Amino acid sequence: MSEEMFVRCCAPTLAGIKTGSMFNCEYDSREEMASELRELNRIFSRNGMCILPLRYHNGKALLYLFRPGFLQEDFQNRDAREILDEAGYKGMPYQQCIRRLIRRIGAGQEFPHEIGLFLSYPPEDVRGFIENHAQNYKFVGYWKVYGDEEKARRTFEQYKKCTDSYCRRIRAGYPLAELAVAV
Repeated sequence: MSEEMFVRCCAPTLAGIKTGSMFNCEYDSREEMASELRELNRIFSRNGMCILPLRYHNGKALLYLFRPGFLQEDFQNRDAREILDEAGYKGMPYQQCIRRLIRRIGAGQEFPHEIGLFLSYPPEDVRGFIENHAQNYKFVGYWKVYGDEEKARRTFEQYKKCTDSYCRRIRAGYPLAELAVAV
């Protein structure tokens, strides 16, 4: 996978301002992809991150870069926990939640809407998306906003600035390992 594509999809997570990022990546062989993910995990684990494949399908891997400490904290939010409980994650620690998410994605039915909670989306926006069937939103940026539009706009701008900065750095030759911030 290209480092620039990786940075374009994951900069806010690499910078420590977002819990997780998800993206599709083409691969030639699962063995090569597994090897590449092991190397990335070796680099990222020093900075409190992990990358996992959520699904392999038609030559593409759906990858999830995340900060376990952040995810654990996000899942302590009462509203997030309620959404997770309703989606069948009742009482699960974050590790089990990830395993359940992988199973739900692999089931190939409707994409699990609670996935936003794994990506730093505000619980009120995840709830709004579920209850409104992806309609009636106030604004669209990195996700569909149903709650605090102004806060979401500030967050989107922060993510954009971070991504632009990280893309400039990777094009300037910075190694990926130097862009992964320990938080």
